Amino acid sequence: MRCRTLALVSTATFLVACSGSDEAADAAVDGTEAAATSTASLPPSVLGQAGPLRGEDVRYLDGDEQTVGYLSVPEGEGPFPALIIVHEWNGLVDRVREVADDLAAEGYVTLAADLYAGRTGSNAEENMALVQESMADMPGVVSNLNAAMRFLRARPDITGRVGTMGWCFGGGIALSFGLDGDNHEATAIFYGRLVDDPAVLARMDHEVYGTFAREDSGPSPEQVEAFATALDAAGIENDLHIYDEVDHGFWLRVDGDRETRAAPALDAWQRLTAYLDRTLR
Repeated sequence: MRCRTLALVSTATFLVACSGSDEAADAAVDGTEAAATSTASLPPSVLGQAGPLRGEDVRYLDGDEQTVGYLSVPEGEGPFPALIIVHEWNGLVDRVREVADDLAAEGYVTLAADLYAGRTGSNAEENMALVQESMADMPGVVSNLNAAMRFLRARPDITGRVGTMGWCFGGGIALSFGLDGDNHEATAIFYGRLVDDPAVLARMDHEVYGTFAREDSGPSPEQVEAFATALDAAGIENDLHIYDEVDHGFWLRVDGDRETRAAPALDAWQRLTAYLDRTLR
């Protein structure tokens, strides 16, 4: 089913869904080059085949030494469009940094934001505590991402067009930032908490991308349908898709079940690259 693209999913439901996507062991393949992925291939990061990290740690919040993002820059002089990517419930881990590298290889200056002040969780209890702390201070979360936006737009190699994307906890944050943050040009959501109020969604001023799973409960297919209906009612262009036979977290860790996840993840990647191309380039 392909739909044309905050009732909030409850925190409890959201956290239960996230518990199916704990960080897997990330196998590295030395010597991976920073080359754009073929349209017929998935990026190495989601296959567990990323090489050594190519970016650098950066502090983008003035006066905050604990918050450390990860910046990856395309080869060449630019200027380039830019992306802010938002981690899952366990924080800014290497799998997210590897995705930043792959997006840089596609031609986007990519900043992986840190919403946990340098902390990561190692189990469900720790992850839950970090999520709840962040969601209790959504103005602080928006302020963090606004700072990331200013950091990117101050760079001379940026075109000025910036998008935001995230997974699970980060997908919901990307949507919230699309509604309440500084103006930007793209919002991409991978199975995050949603909104079904057209009056709220009318604050969005750009097309929305969304990838979801049929076997997911947070958000469920019914919640995705309600989100799509509300976006249409608000007049917001969208590209949403619910993939059959996969569950929460399938895209970021295709290596967890390659046989089941590879085909839908590839379609989601092709949709994503087309979306970023038409909104940011």
